[in-house]
Amino acid sequence: MSRARIVFAGTPDFAVPALQTLIDAGHPPVAVYTQPDRPAGRGRKLQPGPIKRAALAHNLPVYQPDTLRDAASRHELATLQPDLLVVVAYGLLLPPDVLTLPRLGCVNLHASLLPRWRGAAPVQRAILAGDSETGITLMQMDAGLDTGPILAMTPCDIYPDDTGSSLHDRLSALGASLLTEQLDALLAGCLAPRPQPEEGVTYAPRIKRKEARIDWSRAATQIERQVRAFNPWPVAFSRLDTDTLRIWQARATDQTLPGPPGQLHPEAGALKVTTGEGALELIQLQLPGRRPVSARDLLNARRLEEQQLT
Repeated sequence: MSRARIVFAGTPDFAVPALQTLIDAGHPPVAVYTQPDRPAGRGRKLQPGPIKRAALAHNLPVYQPDTLRDAASRHELATLQPDLLVVVAYGLLLPPDVLTLPRLGCVNLHASLLPRWRGAAPVQRAILAGDSETGITLMQMDAGLDTGPILAMTPCDIYPDDTGSSLHDRLSALGASLLTEQLDALLAGCLAPRPQPEEGVTYAPRIKRKEARIDWSRAATQIERQVRAFNPWPVAFSRLDTDTLRIWQARATDQTLPGPPGQLHPEAGALKVTTGEGALELIQLQLPGRRPVSARDLLNARRLEEQQLT
């Protein structure tokens, strides 16, 4: 029996373990699709993404079309004669005629328990909302936004100290494990798709940098979730005098502190802030042009009594 012809489509770090699991399982993709190189670094030179680097390290053919909507791109994919297209955080929409091109269709590993958190930023949105659980869904793709039928799921707890980074990494590994578990059945066409529930649909729009600005009139628990969700990007921030203060780590308390929201309270090497409900203890902070430091180190370097964050 000939080996299945799998095409893989992905771009960021999140997708690398899934690509690696296909290779380790003896099903290296016949081609890897990823987004075009983007400018990065001080010189803004074009840099390959994580999936491109991983694919080239394994000598896999790489394709980087700007879109799959034009006839030339669709023809190029068709010549690969794929049996299955595996998509993980690719970042480009697949038009209907691409979805039907592979013999077994297109499947997607999505970082939520669908139908909750359809869309681009399910990891951060789950933390922001205070969810206690999320997971990975293996779904058959259709023309909608993460609306296709479910093939398999694996749940995952969200821990009280999870950041966008830690939850991202755990879900990335979990997605690769789910793909490994289901790969043989997937290639044999044995997985029975089931429609997503009509109730419980939520959307996870792409994160915008302005969402990271802290409103100190909100509850401390909400601000703590904001800090955790936006670590490592775009990083929650506030204004301290004329500086932008980035807040990498913080902890909500039920302590009631005097002063208006945003009022700083240095005490015994700790730094707390009045919020709309409770107080927020600032743990790791960063001033412009500096590395992240502890609150104690910041207090040793800068006088913050009677200062207010805005």
